[in-house]
Amino acid sequence: MTQPEEKKAKIGSRARKVRNIILKILGAIVIAIVLFLGIVYITNVISSNSEAKKIEPYGQHVSVDGKNMNVFIQGEGKETIVLLPGYGTAAPALDFKLLIDELSPFYKVVAVEPFGYGLSDGTEKERTAENIVSEVHEALQQLNINKYMLMGHSIAGIYGIDYVNKYPDEVTAFVGIDSSVPTQPGIDAKLPTKMFGFIKKSGLQRLVVKFGGDPYAGLPFDDHTVEQMKMLSNKNSNSSTMLNEMDHISSNFKGAQGLTFPKDLPLLLFVQGNNEDVLGWIPLHEGQIKDSVHGKVITMDGEHYLHHTLFKEIAEDVRTFMNEAK
Repeated sequence: MTQPEEKKAKIGSRARKVRNIILKILGAIVIAIVLFLGIVYITNVISSNSEAKKIEPYGQHVSVDGKNMNVFIQGEGKETIVLLPGYGTAAPALDFKLLIDELSPFYKVVAVEPFGYGLSDGTEKERTAENIVSEVHEALQQLNINKYMLMGHSIAGIYGIDYVNKYPDEVTAFVGIDSSVPTQPGIDAKLPTKMFGFIKKSGLQRLVVKFGGDPYAGLPFDDHTVEQMKMLSNKNSNSSTMLNEMDHISSNFKGAQGLTFPKDLPLLLFVQGNNEDVLGWIPLHEGQIKDSVHGKVITMDGEHYLHHTLFKEIAEDVRTFMNEAK
């Protein structure tokens, strides 16, 4: 072998060694990732089965479309308030607990948990506004609740505006808690539902929640309620029903853009005063009440879930507003 050939052979041998080392490292990384995901998945399955036994029932089940929808009722007032949650609120009846406790001495308060939320069943039926509104209405009909004030958080503003136009003889007023507006900007954003589904099924969601910030830190919920909400969040967040609703968010907003609240319907909107994420947040709500015979916007300093910290103020303002509207 000539000297150049020998040199070339050595270089080739060295290159093979480097390649083999790189392949071994990459192989080790792949194996580590697979093992990690396997451990996370198994841990999630075990934890989910364990938590399913610890979740305590509340409310009552109502049959809608052959499935169970959970409804929580508290209070015996002559007037009824029906509460609807914002998107992704895993346990609506518990999430509204602080507000319910303030309202129930004066009203009959009915917290409806749509399919996929709280203790309600999931569903394969498309999560269009039309279907969600129809299902909630059917649940109320089953309970002989035919006259009520509708109060909703966040995206319930979209379902609510559809609801009050479909059932004007039943709804006595609409109250929005930082409720969504059909014409608000940003609704066309494509959401990565497949990625969220993978995070849910793989168990990574539980890991993210565990090491993320505590959403209930500093709030006046008791420890037991917080524990229940966290377990229901692990169960319901990014479920197939929730993700189907996420897929319909844009179309549901667009479908509501031709709707307005009836002029003679009392309309009270609690609005986050310091919202920097949505351009023109307060003017959007002021636009909703401009033609209302009895409409009012109340701005509040707080987070999007205003009812977590300002439940006393909301309850008091609702009572005052409804007395004035009579």
